[in-house]
Amino acid sequence: MTIAFFSDVHGNLPALQAVLADLEQRRPDMIFCLGDLVGYAPWPNEVVNEVRRRGIPTLAGNYDQGIGLASSDCGCAYQTDVDKGLGAQSIAYTNSVVGGDERRYLRLLPKHMRLDFQEEPCTLSLLMVHGSPRRINQYLFEDFPEGSFLRLLEGAGADILLFGHTHKPYHRTIPYQHEGETRYRHALNIGSVGKPKDGDARAAYLLLHLDQDTTLTDADSVRSELVRVAYDVEQAARAVEASPLPNEYADMLRKAY
Repeated sequence: MTIAFFSDVHGNLPALQAVLADLEQRRPDMIFCLGDLVGYAPWPNEVVNEVRRRGIPTLAGNYDQGIGLASSDCGCAYQTDVDKGLGAQSIAYTNSVVGGDERRYLRLLPKHMRLDFQEEPCTLSLLMVHGSPRRINQYLFEDFPEGSFLRLLEGAGADILLFGHTHKPYHRTIPYQHEGETRYRHALNIGSVGKPKDGDARAAYLLLHLDQDTTLTDADSVRSELVRVAYDVEQAARAVEASPLPNEYADMLRKAY
């Protein structure tokens, strides 16, 4: 079984369309979106409706929650006054153009989704969130302490945790002891479709492979595959520059930071 996960589209329709076209070729068994459909790029309604049209199960991201509530706060942890000012322009613009039906959809999105597997391929619980099981806007970076990660996953009852929000993909495998044997929990950041921050401007999404060899006692048997998809970044960047959004967001698309 192959399950696809994508997140953090952030209003970037060309990037989303490229990912969806790639998924149509690969034909995974299931597809899930982990939120943040809107913000920072000029196609919030188009992105929402593309996901809705395809019936893709979707979580609320922190930006979706802010727009769904018509709030001026996206729950983003901007570090500088300059970033705060740019962010204020982005959410004001998105609030001004998002449609009523699209806003209602964003407001009603769930915060968690869980898949529980029994016996086949093995008994495990897979939890999807946007930021973390604790907070929709908590940043789980790759250097999050192992002990803290283990407590977070144990508390959430998750053998496999999938999330976005940081826009920096990784797969961490965390060992623990269970009835005298070593088992493993997995934390997977699935990257960003529309606003990567890892220096690679291509859209990113994740494939998770579960099969007859999957077991929680073998760290390598839970296999993930990060897929990068090229799209017309310059088209998206120029559309940002042609909109009321700050031009700085166009540069972020080009350089993926």
